[in-house]
Amino acid sequence: MTILTIPMSEDYKQYAAFLEKSLESIYAVAREARKKGLDPALVPEPEVAKDLAELVEGLVGPSGVAEGIRDLSEKMPREALAFKITEHIINGKFGVMDAREAAEQAIRTALAILTEGITAAPIQGIARIEIKTNSDRTNYLAIYYAGPIRSAGGTEQALTLIVGDHIRRLLKLDTYKPTEDEIGRFIEEVRLFERTIARFQYHISDEELRRAIQNIPVEVTGTESDPVEVSSFRNLPRIETNNVRGGALRVVNDGIVGRSAKVLTIIEKLKIDGWEWLGGLKEFSKKNKAGFMEDVIAGRPIFSFPSRTGGFRLRYGRSRNTGLAAVGIHPATMLVVQNFLAAGTQLRLEGPGKGGIVVPVDSIEPPVVRLKNGSVVRVTLQNFKQLEKLIAKILFLGDILIGFGDFLYNNKPLRPSGYNEEWWHEELVVAIDQKFGADLKEAAKAVGLSTSRLDDILADPFKNRPNAKEAIALSSVLGVPLHPFFTFFWENITLEEFGVLRNWLLNSETKVEYTLVKEIVGLKDKAAKSILEKLCIPHTVIANSVLIKDDEAHILAFCLGLNAPDSMVDSSGSVFETIQKFTGISIRAKAPSFVGARMGRPEKAKHREMKPLVHALFPVGLAGGSRRNLSEASKKAAIEVDLVRRHCIKCNSVTFRISCPQCGSETVLEKFCPQCGRSLKEDACPVCKSSTRSYARQRINIRALMSSACRNLRLHMPSLVKGVKGMTNETKTPEILEKGILRAKHGLSVFKDGTIRFDVTNAPLTHFTPREISVSVEQLRINGYLHDHEGNPLTEPDQICELKLQDVVIPRNCAAYFGHVANFLDELLEKVYELPSYYKIKKATDLIGRIVVGLAPHTSVGIVGRIIGFTPLKVCYAHPMWHSAKRRDCDGDEDALMLALDTILNFSKVFLPSHIGGIMDAPILIIPVVNPMEVQRQAHEVDVAGKYPLLFYEKTLQKADPRQTSTIIDTIEDRLNTEAQFEGFKYTVPVSNVNMGNPESVYKKFGKMTDKLHSQLVLAEKIEAVDADVVARKVLTTHFMRDIAGNLRAFTTQKFRCKSCNKKFRRMPLLGKCTACKSDLILTVYRGGIEKYLPVAIQLVKKYGLSEYYAQRLSMVEEEILTLFEGKKPRQISLTSFS
Repeated sequence: MTILTIPMSEDYKQYAAFLEKSLESIYAVAREARKKGLDPALVPEPEVAKDLAELVEGLVGPSGVAEGIRDLSEKMPREALAFKITEHIINGKFGVMDAREAAEQAIRTALAILTEGITAAPIQGIARIEIKTNSDRTNYLAIYYAGPIRSAGGTEQALTLIVGDHIRRLLKLDTYKPTEDEIGRFIEEVRLFERTIARFQYHISDEELRRAIQNIPVEVTGTESDPVEVSSFRNLPRIETNNVRGGALRVVNDGIVGRSAKVLTIIEKLKIDGWEWLGGLKEFSKKNKAGFMEDVIAGRPIFSFPSRTGGFRLRYGRSRNTGLAAVGIHPATMLVVQNFLAAGTQLRLEGPGKGGIVVPVDSIEPPVVRLKNGSVVRVTLQNFKQLEKLIAKILFLGDILIGFGDFLYNNKPLRPSGYNEEWWHEELVVAIDQKFGADLKEAAKAVGLSTSRLDDILADPFKNRPNAKEAIALSSVLGVPLHPFFTFFWENITLEEFGVLRNWLLNSETKVEYTLVKEIVGLKDKAAKSILEKLCIPHTVIANSVLIKDDEAHILAFCLGLNAPDSMVDSSGSVFETIQKFTGISIRAKAPSFVGARMGRPEKAKHREMKPLVHALFPVGLAGGSRRNLSEASKKAAIEVDLVRRHCIKCNSVTFRISCPQCGSETVLEKFCPQCGRSLKEDACPVCKSSTRSYARQRINIRALMSSACRNLRLHMPSLVKGVKGMTNETKTPEILEKGILRAKHGLSVFKDGTIRFDVTNAPLTHFTPREISVSVEQLRINGYLHDHEGNPLTEPDQICELKLQDVVIPRNCAAYFGHVANFLDELLEKVYELPSYYKIKKATDLIGRIVVGLAPHTSVGIVGRIIGFTPLKVCYAHPMWHSAKRRDCDGDEDALMLALDTILNFSKVFLPSHIGGIMDAPILIIPVVNPMEVQRQAHEVDVAGKYPLLFYEKTLQKADPRQTSTIIDTIEDRLNTEAQFEGFKYTVPVSNVNMGNPESVYKKFGKMTDKLHSQLVLAEKIEAVDADVVARKVLTTHFMRDIAGNLRAFTTQKFRCKSCNKKFRRMPLLGKCTACKSDLILTVYRGGIEKYLPVAIQLVKKYGLSEYYAQRLSMVEEEILTLFEGKKPRQISLTSFS
């Protein structure tokens, strides 16, 4: 199957054909260059894969499985496909294998299908499969996991256990029966891993871990991942190592338990039995609703406590720049929270998922603040500058826009929706239909509006909001609730407070014009003022008076029953019932649901550098000094380094080069025994049984090599060209020096695989305007954008266009960097490969239409994209399905972008590190055209409707299961296998400009931790939905105390480092110097690193009056530091002191 046989419009076929043709033209250039014999292979190494079937067979096999996948993929969803292919493998359809071999092949292939053939997990994440024996002599299946299983993602990790159970049943094996020691060992490992290595995504209790191990029908085990040993449950017969098994721990902790809700949904859909016990874990995960509050990092603020009034109001909907976990907030909110939030900044959320980036959406509710003079104001982009230094309290953070698709994907119950314009619009349409048979003219007449005015309100409820008088008329005549803009936060006050406010109103002065209350002036009564703030009603404080003006004055007077001063407030009713009694109209709750949130990672858009920076993948050993400078090393005639050993097939000379420097012929890799030196063809020496090696310590003339390279480039030798100390790949093969010299000239850094990367935060985009992406209409038309999203010819820069699936909008600093990369590639082609230049970039807009490759760090497959525009933000705006094709979402993930020619020409598998996980983050395969059927389920569940129906809002009030509601909202899944899977997407909430708001988080600009912490706590004191003392305690317990204790432990167990060669020693050698180069050794942990947070921690305890426990604990730490460094004796007195 080719991509062009998939249902798509003729226009889209042209686009797909263009992508394939563009990629092929780049391969043609790379093939010509590779023929020169200067690279590890004579052909470009990234292979093109057309579909999932090719990816899976190419990645893990077995031979022939691709055709089986293609046949079945049209009949069943991805998860069912994985199970069916598993059955075919076990039953011998793709070749006869023994039970263990078949089980291993089946589980690798199933995982490859579940991960779309993109990640390294099926190859390196599963170490092996064994069939082992229980104490009752029954056989069971054991899955050995390794560290790279993490790249599969929590849900897919968990599903490998379900697949393993399915294989176990097919092979008629018994279940795994763990001993008490084995259960205790697993729990001990989890806690040891958390303490000494890294935190898991979820903190699971011992009880839940025990329950999981007891019920999982296959053994979850693995290879050792870290040099940390357990102390209690050691030397168990069925566990081969005493070290922690990180891969296995993740599969249980973050997989089957942490993602139990998602896994249970899939299991129920596939009708698999034996896993009902996961239901109890699902209930457990519900209890951990406030998990985002567990780890609070100094400098990264909490914006709202869980479900706290005044935080982010939950608003359902999708804008053209939200979805796939990205959430929308008002751009003024970004500014009000002291610029901590910017487009692309990660929020850790109370729900529905664990987090998401924020993007600006200016049509939703803005924040409401109290100023230092007591006035309350709605903040907008227009008035923020005037208010910035006057804000005393943030009463309401504004809306957080979350798509239905995020609830659907995370399988979380819907929460009651706040009343908004979209809901009101749907109720208005129904009311007109029911009362006037959808006759607008009659409805308008009854309400007292012109037909055109009512038509405008119905056509666009965001732009054409009714005024107070119109809103009351519409509610009174048509029976719809009061418009949301005029609905205050009535649910925030009690009936008693309602009565207090009504009495205040009745005792205030009111100015009435033509039956409209224009002004309310009342005394600045403390109780009434507090209630007005709870309601978030804008008002001005002048001396001892409170002034409410215009529509807010009229609506407040109307709701409080100013026209019925003698009416009494019924103490038995609710606030809403009382308002309806006074006014005759209904009021809906403005904000029944708030979402807790704290800051996660800041946004990122930066070129990638290895640590330390590298220009050339060429070893320099110690000759280049601490900077590994090849130019410095070239001052010496020769250096000794480990390099690949190759021999010329023509003249038989030995060299490390791909082409023979003597005769120019091709060279071949030479295997030899490191013990006896024999040249061999086998992988092991038949005499001394040693494993063969393809590299040796060689003496090379670095001066001659560098001089020759500079002559080839017609350049003077640069003062700094950074190499590496030693190659990490299996054969120690280097790249040619010319590439490194040119990178140094153009200010570029190389990655481990020979490519040049730019890392950027993922952000979704389905629609854009030419003006937003800084591209002319003419350029867009050249690149296939002939019409806007409504089908009108594209002629104006403010028309909204639908983004094509593989087009990307890159940050401006990325465009500038790619300009340097393009110039490097052109010079490389001309001077090294003697070919014509390719890019010829003179300005940023010359990049429009150029092909890039997107790559996620845990995968091995690059996705082709096309640059279509630029953004001033630090994000890569791209289609949700393009991000999903990389197996990523927009919850804070950052991925690499590469110019396609750099990827295809300079990437080599030979350069990849030989350790486990080395193939991750490498473009081994390239997908030219994305098939919507083969992206992640998360993208399929993105909603693409133009509106949410009234029934949806009613379902939210019932806290319905999103699966039961999915049939009434259009999602990408509903469009699969039709032409509409590529285009025709819509959105429910408009945004005037996707680039507005804060362009960069202030967090990145702070230098000192004290500055970050100060700003964090100042903000906490300002936000109504946050308790500053709790924030201080959280920072102290989850960051400072952990760091101080960890650094203290690190000091006492630290290694020593050589100043010259950086070699590390576990303990000081007897010589007192480096055993390799005889240079001085230095510490790796210092006193300053231990004490850096101590004064700040002590200050937090004092300022916020934290409990005596924290003061005493810090005092003990301080004393321990003094004892360690200054020899001060401890306070504890022994019994012998009294003798």
